[in-house]
Amino acid sequence: GALTSVSTSSKYHQRLNFLCPKRIFQRTASSTRSFCAGRQNLFSTKLRLLSAFDSKYFSTSISRSSQDEGYHSYNESAANTNGEVSIDPKLSVCSRMGLEPLRNRFHHPIVNHENYSFDDWPPNHTFPMDKFARLAQALTTTCKKNTPSSRLPRPLVRSHEDFFRPLDMEEAPLYQWFAEPSGPLESKFLSRVLNGRLTKEECRYIGFREQMYRPELIRRTVLEVLGTMLSCQLAYQYGLSSNVAGGTHHARRNKGAGYTILNDLAIAANFITDEKLNKKTIVGVERVLVIDTDVHQGDGTASFSALHDQNRLFTLSLHCADNYPQLKATSTYDVGLPAGCDDDEYMEALQKSVCQAISETKPQFVLYDAGVDVYANDKLGRLKITENGIHQRDRYVIDKCVGEGIPVVAVVGGGYDKDVNALARRHAIVHEECAFVWRKYKMWERH
Repeated sequence: GALTSVSTSSKYHQRLNFLCPKRIFQRTASSTRSFCAGRQNLFSTKLRLLSAFDSKYFSTSISRSSQDEGYHSYNESAANTNGEVSIDPKLSVCSRMGLEPLRNRFHHPIVNHENYSFDDWPPNHTFPMDKFARLAQALTTTCKKNTPSSRLPRPLVRSHEDFFRPLDMEEAPLYQWFAEPSGPLESKFLSRVLNGRLTKEECRYIGFREQMYRPELIRRTVLEVLGTMLSCQLAYQYGLSSNVAGGTHHARRNKGAGYTILNDLAIAANFITDEKLNKKTIVGVERVLVIDTDVHQGDGTASFSALHDQNRLFTLSLHCADNYPQLKATSTYDVGLPAGCDDDEYMEALQKSVCQAISETKPQFVLYDAGVDVYANDKLGRLKITENGIHQRDRYVIDKCVGEGIPVVAVVGGGYDKDVNALARRHAIVHEECAFVWRKYKMWERH
């Protein structure tokens, strides 16, 4: 499809030399079609001029080959000294800088907060609250040396200090960013969540019951939304970012559901398309596409009608048709897959729907929900996708967006397994594939 129109003030697109106007491309305008074709040709030329080192990795094959292994080289000069670094003013949702992206030749900017997980969670609860801490640990420890199935010669992230950290709950103007009239949530609902005043029925519907009144749960709920917002600011500057949490796609403007309380995708989409709200830390983004590949339909995100009616938010949900929720919402694009769908069927549906959604909505930003509950052995899944299939899925979506010059943020979405360490390594796949695409396009050089 045609390259997406963006503001020329975006650092990322300045680096790519995408001299595109802020307005959306009008398909009927012949001059715009010519412009798009010209920019496509230029971008194709830039890709062809990439070094032979890069060109080896343009295949979407996920085999454990020597090519994959060779790509995980690390430039020691890019390592962070872990000294005190002042906060970039364009990262207004950041409380601590991570590894400098323009010096990082191994992975893209990744956002994490140590309070995404917390202690004393019921051990038999279906929702594995400690998966976020274990995911962060997996990203800083997993490699071939200690995990034979890993494709990494060294851990993806060298230190917890290399993660970007979002603001703490007390530091953020939550009602301004989250609640109406400037945010997408009902103000009274947000207030009742933050003050632990939801009814027992509301807590039951969310799935956390008596745990909903715990300050730790309220705090981590807010933090993962702030983490996705920070990821958006990073992706706007550098083209690609990911959050160690996020993907709370069942939550609506006035209620939570399905283990999700506040919808980070809708809040982030509202934030990045409102220059007054984000104080021009992100400009020229008018159309956001959510690509949701969680096994459950993103019914909550689809329900934010105000954002949809203003053509600020478009949603593609690729999910198992015979799964929660029983009553489906209407997304911009809904792809209901049959139970038992395998890798080949899945990838065919994914590629077709993603291409169609990008071509027709011409997004200027993508939020990617990479739920791993599509995995064959997931407790709540019903599909038959292998871990290799998840690698293929994530690489395809991220590469498609970056290849077309669209900033993209990946969030982890759902995943359910009694073996939480195995689940954490599964959630790490999207971060590994983001890092692969970061290296493939040498995104640290785009300035």
